Amino acid sequence: MTDDNRVLELFRRAMQDDDADAIREGLLLLFDRDGGVTVDDEYAIRHDDYVLEMPQSGERISSRERMRDMQASYPGGGPSITLDRVTGSGRNWVIEGVNDYGDGDVWNTVLMVELADDGRMVRDRRYYAKQFDPPPWRAEFTDPAEA
Repeated sequence: MTDDNRVLELFRRAMQDDDADAIREGLLLLFDRDGGVTVDDEYAIRHDDYVLEMPQSGERISSRERMRDMQASYPGGGPSITLDRVTGSGRNWVIEGVNDYGDGDVWNTVLMVELADDGRMVRDRRYYAKQFDPPPWRAEFTDPAEA
């Protein structure tokens, strides 16, 4: 079974069984830049009506073709993505993680993924927050967050 078929199988299982472990495994394959699925494999996992929205930058990629072209043009192949938390059920999943661009540029990210009836990704909304050091005045009120 090819990696794109494996991801689609996992997405369908996640949707059918509300299985967060299955969606996590599928996403790990999807985001693995060192041996996971290719840009063309990702294309096959996306629905014909796929849309990616990034509200903070005001961008929208309105087709799986444009997403594939953007990914193929990405300088350096794109960030590594670490998944911290996956929650949801059925067709709707929320993913919290960290994007590391390899040059010291690290961003927390939240993805809201919607699956179509066939298990393919149809909508993907992403929010990014740059990591920063907390202000010293808050130290007496806070504890270090767990990664």
